[in-house]
Amino acid sequence: MPAEVGVEKSAILLIALGEDHAAEVLKHLGPKDVQRLGHAMAGLTSVPRTRVDEVLAEFQQSAAESAAVRVDTSSYVRSVLTKALGDDKASNLISRILQPGETNGIEGLKWMDAATVADLIKNEHPQIIATILVHLAHDHASEVLNQFTERLRNDVILRIATLEGILPEALKELNEVMLRLLSGSTSMKKSAMGGVRAVAEMLNSMGSANEAAVLDSIREYDPDLAQRILDEMFVFENLLELEDRAIQLLLREIQSESLILAMKGASEPLREKIFKNMSQRAAEMLREDLDSRGPVRLSEVEAEQKEILKIVRRLADEGQIVLGGAGGEQMV
Repeated sequence: MPAEVGVEKSAILLIALGEDHAAEVLKHLGPKDVQRLGHAMAGLTSVPRTRVDEVLAEFQQSAAESAAVRVDTSSYVRSVLTKALGDDKASNLISRILQPGETNGIEGLKWMDAATVADLIKNEHPQIIATILVHLAHDHASEVLNQFTERLRNDVILRIATLEGILPEALKELNEVMLRLLSGSTSMKKSAMGGVRAVAEMLNSMGSANEAAVLDSIREYDPDLAQRILDEMFVFENLLELEDRAIQLLLREIQSESLILAMKGASEPLREKIFKNMSQRAAEMLREDLDSRGPVRLSEVEAEQKEILKIVRRLADEGQIVLGGAGGEQMV
């Protein structure tokens, strides 16, 4: 898999650089990247010298081809975003990019495990919790939500779904509660966070039992809102709506063991769609593996399906595929 190869090369490079230089590089990476590289480095118990030399040579060539360009980056970013988005939409994004100190607190939460974050915020007002969670990655926020009681989880999800933005007063309160988590500047404009899409992304990463309970709770409060959330969600069976080319791209990114487990819970039409986008030999081997595989825990199947859906969303974010149907844009 291309992504895995890149992580392996990066891990080899960091080990070759030595502890001090590697530490300096890691300081500039986000939690997810550090975690992936950490796992990759831990798994490199023995690397042939030829492999190390190959990676170093490739890096040297890449560095030589990437000539440094000296520009006034702050001015450049401000100008480009304003031209692309207009003054109103760009102003908040610019402030978040050029003044990273305003979110130092939330960055700290991103490095904590879900249980720790949940323990820190569980006694706060549900509106405060909702405001915090929309700043986290959707899968991280989902893990935090799973730590809450059902009542609190449903309350927070409902507030996220109806959160149209974060006003300066809310930011100020959050700042006080979370020790300068976000800036309470009255000059800060309303941040476009929360909403139906954010809830759909969180529910996509949540276990099916909790997911159903949350949707039932929202449906009691507002059936239309629950339906809009459902329309935004992308579940494993929605792979049927992808074009054949998208399925083929996806299959290149999935390990065979993961695909086998995920397909144990797939419908027959989805299985056939996947088979037809593989070579005849690969499809036959997959059929045999599925037939020979005994009973598998539902939790294992769902876990693999969610991992595959993460890949789908990454490919969609990169513009390599287009999601149709649930939350996808119609093509004309």
